Amino acid sequence: MANIRENWIRPLFFYGTNRISLLGAALATSSALILIGFWVVDVLGRSGSNNPYLGIVFDLVLPGLFVLGLLLIPVGMWWRRRELRASSQIPSVYPQIDLGNPSLRHAIDFILVATFINFVIVGTATYRGVAYMDTVSFCGQTCHTMDPEWTAYQISSHSSVACTQCHIASGLPGYIHAKLNGTKQLLLEASQRYPRPITSDDKIPAASTTCLNCHNAEKFIGDKLQIKASYGDDEKNSATYSVVLMHVGGKDQFGRLSGIHGAHLGRIEYIATDTTHQTIPWVAKVESDGSTTEYLSSDVKSPPSGQKRLMDCIDCHNRAAHSFDTPEAVLNKAMAKGAPDPSLPFIHKQGLALMKASYSSRQEAISRITSGLEDFYRTQYPQIWSAQRSQIDRAGQTLAALYSRNVFPSMKVSWGTHPNNLGHNDYPGCFRCHDGSHNSKGGKSINNDCSVCHNLIATDDPTPKQLAALGIQ
Repeated sequence: MANIRENWIRPLFFYGTNRISLLGAALATSSALILIGFWVVDVLGRSGSNNPYLGIVFDLVLPGLFVLGLLLIPVGMWWRRRELRASSQIPSVYPQIDLGNPSLRHAIDFILVATFINFVIVGTATYRGVAYMDTVSFCGQTCHTMDPEWTAYQISSHSSVACTQCHIASGLPGYIHAKLNGTKQLLLEASQRYPRPITSDDKIPAASTTCLNCHNAEKFIGDKLQIKASYGDDEKNSATYSVVLMHVGGKDQFGRLSGIHGAHLGRIEYIATDTTHQTIPWVAKVESDGSTTEYLSSDVKSPPSGQKRLMDCIDCHNRAAHSFDTPEAVLNKAMAKGAPDPSLPFIHKQGLALMKASYSSRQEAISRITSGLEDFYRTQYPQIWSAQRSQIDRAGQTLAALYSRNVFPSMKVSWGTHPNNLGHNDYPGCFRCHDGSHNSKGGKSINNDCSVCHNLIATDDPTPKQLAALGIQ
């Protein structure tokens, strides 16, 4: 024991009383205290944050600081021994460890003060960092790869909902998955190996752990009237209207199911053969009597071997907070609001042509869309160019803005890159299953009766009498 004290403990204390080693000890101690405190709180289930990047702080940053502190201790000891050897001051007998020694007391005081300061600084920085990482601006703006999603999110109906509420499931499994996924995203971002475009690839938690925290899937909504304006490619941009009564339905006060929501409230499973779930060859539904009916698409001969997924809200509402329009849809909606002005000749046809053109960057698109529209009216309609210059300028700016909200060349996001499964006009949507070709062994088909979901009151009618009767037109 005496040999260990004289040959190991005393030399360690002697060489360890230098500022580098003491600073390392303080850094390691403070980092360890913060980590231990976080682990205790986490085990008790009161972490207070489900941020996916929390793992970066507590699995990478703080452990890194702890290891750095440990490494500084021997580095400082080596450095001091080197200095003493150079000046021939290495003692033949190392001094005893005596708390009455002023140098030793000063060293201990230094460790305590430095540990406290590091604890306050690192702890405060960690808390503020985690709090910042819980904000939507961090999720959407810190990484330029999120520019498409951030842009769409700001104009969505979920713009007041924090990203973490939809993208992170509650409970320990969701928390662990979020930490691992967040760390992976950081590594992909740092190595420039992130996918273009960004896709969900089944990373979105089940609706039961996210959507249903705010929404009631069984709520009876009933019918909704939808009015859609469309503009032609003729000189007058002739407007027509489609009026649809959507049977959203749900579960009424008597427990009866109806409409779109009611038809999908039971247990339904499916297998998709692509990551965006646009091709669904196999569907199974648990009937009210407990039996299961399997439906197989006529395009395949045997059930696919892919993973089964339980259908939920996200399978139809897949772009709830990050929706991208088709050029036709976004232009029709904008013209219905008066910008671009429908009175400008051929604005619909020219606007579509300019927005659909290929551009290498957003900056190029904005420049060529605005200048292209100006050139068209200046050369083809000089009188309108002179009389309605402000409307033309505004139209060009609107077209550029519509393009910028939906197309991101740097991330390879173009018109139609992200399909929206609501409806079936622009993408397969409902027809992924309700196409009339998904049949059971007993000859039963998945219902594709249009009237179950909606009634077409008017289709591409320039003057729907129903709207006039309602006083809408």
